Amino acid sequence: MIDETGVFLNPLVRRSWAVRGQTPVIGGDGGHRKKVSVIGALSMSPKARRLGLYFATRPDGFFTADAVVPFLRDLLTHLRGKVVVLWDGGSNHQGPLIRAFLQRNRRLALERLPAYAPDLNPVEVVWSWLKYGQLANYVPDGIKELDNEILDRLIELRCDPNLLRNLWDGSDLPFPHLRTG
Repeated sequence: MIDETGVFLNPLVRRSWAVRGQTPVIGGDGGHRKKVSVIGALSMSPKARRLGLYFATRPDGFFTADAVVPFLRDLLTHLRGKVVVLWDGGSNHQGPLIRAFLQRNRRLALERLPAYAPDLNPVEVVWSWLKYGQLANYVPDGIKELDNEILDRLIELRCDPNLLRNLWDGSDLPFPHLRTG
């Protein structure tokens, strides 16, 4: 599964606890749309059924097709054998650059998720965990600090197989089971 998201410099404000009578104040100027774009992939080893998390960021940038190709290339260096990628129908997932990359990398196959089905993509649950949980009410000093915080949180998640599995289970995509016989 592969998906992209953006995390804005201004905080995503969520309900919080505070001492009675002391309303929390969250900074941020509210006037700009600077963000860190993030691409992520959840992988599963077919034999061990172990989940992996791969990701990259683009501070104040976007993951167009010319940025998705290097991510796919990097993904192939970490994964063995045939790799099947499930993703949505975003424009950065198609076009001549992607087709040329697929022609050169026959062990990679792309499958499209049904239209308007983010509930079938466990990476969407990872983004929700990151933005609405880990980074809610977080006010960084700048785009570099936000990028570092995103990377730190995703590295911690990559090292927590139980949380990764729980996030997968938060999607509507069933976790594959081993076939016997």
